[in-house]
Amino acid sequence: MSLFISSAHASTAGAAPAGGGMEMLIMLGIFGLVFYFLIYRPQAKRVKDHRELMGALAKGDEVLTQGGLVGRITKVSDDKDFLVIALNDQAEVTVQKGAVTAVLPKGTMKAL
Repeated sequence: MSLFISSAHASTAGAAPAGGGMEMLIMLGIFGLVFYFLIYRPQAKRVKDHRELMGALAKGDEVLTQGGLVGRITKVSDDKDFLVIALNDQAEVTVQKGAVTAVLPKGTMKAL
């Protein structure tokens, strides 16, 4: 019919075997499990741990922020999710609770 496309004739020699759908479902299930255990579950655990850390922050805790600042919490604002951190005797900064990476052991600031 067309000048540029030759006619294709049906051939039974290259037909795919019937019942190939079950292997596809098994493979998708395996990929789903790999995704869950290697990607989703560890990330969900990290988020849960960070949320618990944010809830446990209290005045007097020594913390490390994402920006690398180490200081002692002097004021916790629960309604606005902000903290006031004293870096030393003269300098204080206000940061969001989400910026706190870790709570350090007591006396870490004096050891620095």
